[in-house]
Amino acid sequence: MRDVLDDVYRRWQAGETVGLGTVVATFSSAPRAPGASMMVAPDGTVVGSVSGGCVEGAVYELANDVVAERKPVLQRYGVSDDDAFAVGLTCGGIIDIYVEPVDRASMPELERVVESVRSGEPVAVVTIVEHETPGLVGEHMIVWPDRVEGSLGSSRMDDAVADDARGLLAAGRTGTLHYGPDGQRRGEGMAVFVNSFEPPPRLLVFGAIDFAAAMARMGAYLGYQVTVCDARPVFATSSRFPEAHDVVVDWPHRYLKAEADAGRIDARTAIAVLTHDPKFDVPLLEVALRLDVGYVGAMGSRKTHDDRFSRLREAGITEGELERLSSPIGLDLGARTPEETAVSIAAEIIALRWSGTGRRLAALTGRIHS
Repeated sequence: MRDVLDDVYRRWQAGETVGLGTVVATFSSAPRAPGASMMVAPDGTVVGSVSGGCVEGAVYELANDVVAERKPVLQRYGVSDDDAFAVGLTCGGIIDIYVEPVDRASMPELERVVESVRSGEPVAVVTIVEHETPGLVGEHMIVWPDRVEGSLGSSRMDDAVADDARGLLAAGRTGTLHYGPDGQRRGEGMAVFVNSFEPPPRLLVFGAIDFAAAMARMGAYLGYQVTVCDARPVFATSSRFPEAHDVVVDWPHRYLKAEADAGRIDARTAIAVLTHDPKFDVPLLEVALRLDVGYVGAMGSRKTHDDRFSRLREAGITEGELERLSSPIGLDLGARTPEETAVSIAAEIIALRWSGTGRRLAALTGRIHS
């Protein structure tokens, strides 16, 4: 929903009612993950996507019906269904899409959600998408790490779901949870969708060189909060890195340690060391390889790589810690330009994040989306 949130909020402020379709579950191969959303406005405007083009036409019609009837619907699309084939879901997967009307009456808490997302405060929107009592479908509860707003229908339901929603929020995960009809941990009768809005992951690019400018553009495009850091003020300027959210003049290792000590580094953080200068690289990697982050890569030739590893071993970095280092950085795409190199690095980050192989899909068999 993050991709359409601003558009939904503008319509909400204007007093309009929009139809919002959200992927709440996927099975087998599916083109979009849970949380992907599509908004249909009263004037016919469509923003977002739930399937990359497979079922958008059907969801568009369903969204208009939902707004007209003011009744949310949980719809499953699968390749084995006649309707699914008719609307073009040919990828072999199954997706559950929850379509609801959104306006000031149905979601009065939206403004607080938007404020939290814009300020970087973690927040989750919890929605009952299936219940044996139809009147409870569509009830919302907003969950922050330290408070909640709204109710799903009973204190027992609220307490059980809020605890689990905070767990998903802390992990940066979005998904559907199942309970008994009154929030019992065991049993069936209620499904709730937890849409987590955690702050975007960080990409820290060290070394204010032309490759860093391309990497900053790529990181911003992929949704990262990008910081470029270099100890040399003549190179580390906002004018050279307009796509970066922050440009910092500081010694790389000192800046990274300060960010970690302040709690601003987490398991989703990606670190790209592009300086290939041992006086910067080694102290920085001593810090980076001992942090719980998602990716650490360092640029350099094979000779630079060998020298870097020797220096890191001398500095006390263990073999286990060295195994976490992607060096030389990136996948073998035959990249030559800074832009192509940025694609190579981004491809490696994505592959490691989602356990991809980095091989050509044409040479593989089995599911594409896992």
